[in-house]
Amino acid sequence: MRILMLGLDAAGKTTILYKLKLNQSVTTIPTVGFNVETVTYKNDVGGQDKIRPLWRHYYTGTQGLVFVVDSQDRDRIDEARTELHKILNDREMKDCLLLVFANKQDLPDAMTPTEVTEKLGLLRMKDRSWYCHPSNALNGDGLFEGLNWLSQNIKAQK
Repeated sequence: MRILMLGLDAAGKTTILYKLKLNQSVTTIPTVGFNVETVTYKNDVGGQDKIRPLWRHYYTGTQGLVFVVDSQDRDRIDEARTELHKILNDREMKDCLLLVFANKQDLPDAMTPTEVTEKLGLLRMKDRSWYCHPSNALNGDGLFEGLNWLSQNIKAQK
């Protein structure tokens, strides 16, 4: 099963990756380039705007996309929406399922998964299976539930 994890910088992708791989929180610095790990789930690449054009090199064969959103970052939710739709509009990604992690739910004033769903325009996606799930990468809340949804639906699609 090939799952790709993307999102803007500082959304929590690397923290999620290593929480899944090592079952521990790690101190992270901005990812320059890409982290590719074999985990029971996953692929994580950096989210800075300069390397986003390189994301597409990972699209081929991807069955599921995990898009991580910093739920407290209201200033960049529109940018996140734009990047998400660019990814999903690529022909290599037309059949992949979408899991959105509304991450950093522990922070004050974090957007709810319902609000993230609205801001990302997910309700208008009629031709793709998607799910928006709350998460807290630091303690692991919501990660396995979201990934279970994704893996079960990928298996059902085969």
